[in-house]
Amino acid sequence: MDTRESKSHSGGVMTKETTAPGGSSPFVSIITPFFNTEQYIAECIESVLAQTHSNWEYILVNNQSTDRSREIAERYARDDRRIRLMDTPEHFGQIENFNAAFSYMSPDSKYCKVVLADDWMFPECVERMVEVAEANPTVAIVSSYRLFGNEITGDGLSYSGAVISGRKACQHILRDGYYLTGSPTSVLMRADVVRGVPSFYPEGWLHDDTEACLRILAEHDLGFIHQVLTFSRVDAESLSSEVARFGPGPIRRFMFAVRYGPQFFSGDEYRKYLKRETDFYGHFLGESLFQFKKKEFWQFQRRGLQLVGFDFWRVGLPKYALLELIDIVGNPKKTIGRLARLGARRG
Repeated sequence: MDTRESKSHSGGVMTKETTAPGGSSPFVSIITPFFNTEQYIAECIESVLAQTHSNWEYILVNNQSTDRSREIAERYARDDRRIRLMDTPEHFGQIENFNAAFSYMSPDSKYCKVVLADDWMFPECVERMVEVAEANPTVAIVSSYRLFGNEITGDGLSYSGAVISGRKACQHILRDGYYLTGSPTSVLMRADVVRGVPSFYPEGWLHDDTEACLRILAEHDLGFIHQVLTFSRVDAESLSSEVARFGPGPIRRFMFAVRYGPQFFSGDEYRKYLKRETDFYGHFLGESLFQFKKKEFWQFQRRGLQLVGFDFWRVGLPKYALLELIDIVGNPKKTIGRLARLGARRG
């Protein structure tokens, strides 16, 4: 039995925590940071308890919840010694909380898996993912199909083989729009890869989990299981839903093209890819200009561009605005439809 000291932030008291990594199967750290998720957290925890792979620790990190989330988590922690409940010293931002949660991982864990508090796993999830990782030492991330609300995502790859090179996987993610790494709940990662980065999830990006995966896949391979192993809830309170009104898709694609395109594409392939993403984003901006988007929308777009060293002029907004104006003048039927939709939104 491995007995170690872990800091509990409740009152700043140091407590002894024990974990018993046992058996021949690899030890896995499963982590759920949570804040005010009393409606879903029991279902999430139950899905961990139902795993066919049983050699794990489960770390629940309470980010100063004000509802019954902690009470529910505490009940499960009392009943199963593999579960540890930790409290943040203060309320953290989402990404800061996720990064802090990794610090509680046992030094014995070979793999780690985040399960968001409003998501859950199918019983074979951890077992199947560990099997792929164990059979393929070059693999640092294992993913699978996921159920996102009522939609299955993650498709696109050939059914032949469980391993794809990291470079090829990133090309599919960036250029072809394959959601191969889904959300944090969708993947299992080698723990040493996560430990090797002080702040695993970068702050300031719209899709920090995707960026973290791209960084890992630049040096390692991807394992993929053609089976639905996780469920992600379409959560109206999530960070992605919060920024949805700003149209994050086009700016996300453009930012990734600028920052990661040169790493995974070369020569004419990269130039064609960057031009496609610039045109896509530029036309989006041009159309938005004539939809009279609010100041907050343009501030959001500007911040994203600044992160990759661009501005509206360098993207070519005047050119795309002119093209949009020509389209408006030359296609009155389409223009009437746009005005009708704009009026309906404002009404």
